[in-house]
Amino acid sequence: MHTPAQVAKHPIHPMIVPIPIGLWVFSFICDLVFEGGGRDTWNVVAHYTMVGGVVGALIAAVPGFIDMLSLRAETKKTALIHMTINLSVVVLYLINIWLRTSSSVGAGATTWLSLLTIIMLVISGWLGGKMVYVQGVAVEPAPEQPAPRREVHA
Repeated sequence: MHTPAQVAKHPIHPMIVPIPIGLWVFSFICDLVFEGGGRDTWNVVAHYTMVGGVVGALIAAVPGFIDMLSLRAETKKTALIHMTINLSVVVLYLINIWLRTSSSVGAGATTWLSLLTIIMLVISGWLGGKMVYVQGVAVEPAPEQPAPRREVHA
């Protein structure tokens, strides 16, 4: 199924989404190291990788939204749920960033919030995989291959 946001027949959205996902997972790992007694540097790195993840997610959302507009009804429903979860994750990370900068809550609470968002990302990723591997979004059918010739032995 063709999607409009492409470069050289490669969809842009799945090329970009590993960036925020990787940054957010690394942010969570930094939180765990900090919670385990690591230096304050880990908390700072967690903060900045979280911010980078938000920026990357918003950039990835643009081609994802463009692609979503071209989908059929059943697939569009999955895409809307996928998008809603992802935008909720972005909002939760913005809240997490605000909590970290306002110092109104302990580091443990922000780590739990990060865990919640990672779980939500897994669910959203599963839906994204469903769109590609089950519903065929951005997958072109393979060209027809001639049937192999069978040799008949007498």
